[in-house]
Amino acid sequence: MTLRHTVDAVVLDIEGTTSATGFVVDVLYPYARSRFAALLSERSGDPEVARAVAQVREAIGEPGADAVRVEKALNAWLDEDRKATPLKTLQGVIWTEGFARGDLVSHFYDDVVPQLRTWHSSGVRLYVYSSGSVAAQRAWFTNSPEGDLTSLLSGFYDTENAGPKQEAESYRRISGSTGIEPAKLLFLSDRPGELDAARAAGWHAVGIRRPGEPYFEQGVGDQAAAGTFDEITVSRSTS
Repeated sequence: MTLRHTVDAVVLDIEGTTSATGFVVDVLYPYARSRFAALLSERSGDPEVARAVAQVREAIGEPGADAVRVEKALNAWLDEDRKATPLKTLQGVIWTEGFARGDLVSHFYDDVVPQLRTWHSSGVRLYVYSSGSVAAQRAWFTNSPEGDLTSLLSGFYDTENAGPKQEAESYRRISGSTGIEPAKLLFLSDRPGELDAARAAGWHAVGIRRPGEPYFEQGVGDQAAAGTFDEITVSRSTS
C-alpha cells in the first residue's frame, strides 16, 4: 500500500531510516572509540572539543575530570548507545575528519537516494533530524556512495539545536526554524517515541520498518508504517 502525503517538507532520521544502524554501530562507533584519546589529548584547545569536554564533566559531576576520565565516560555512553550531546559532538569531529580523509564512506538503503531526488525535484524541501551532530550529518550526506547529496537538503537538526528527539517541543522548534507549519511537515523515523513526539507537535509521521533493524519487531504502534521509501508518495503542498 502506498502512503500519500501532501506536505512542504520531509524531515529524515538517519539510523534505521535512511541507513543501516549496523553500519553505524559496527563501523563508525569503533572508529570514534579508537580516536577519542588522541582527540582529547591533542585537540583540547579547540573550542568545539573544549565545550564538549566541559559538558561531559558537568554530566558526570566531576568538574576536574582529566582526559582519561572523560574518555572513560564517553566509552561508557557509547556502550549504552546514550544520545548524549557531547558524545555526539566529539564523534562528529572524528567522523568528519575520517570522511574527509577517505577512511569512511556512508551507507544508504537502495530505495532512499532515488526517492530523495524525486521529492527534491518536485519542490519538497528535505531536512535531517538525527541524534548525531550536525557536523556528522553533513559528513554523512557529503560522503555517500553516490557522492555529495547535501544539495538535496535544506537544513540539519540535532539534539543541540533542536532538542531531544522524543519531546514534542523539539519538533515545534524545527517547525519554527524552517518557517513551515506543523501540518505541512512529514517526519520519517524507525523509532516509535520519536514518531509519537512529532505527531504530538502536529506533524505527519511515518514509521520506517526495515527487517533487521533494532525497532523492527517492536513496530510503530498506531503510526502509519512503510517498509521502504518507495511506499511513500510525497507531493508539494500548493497552499
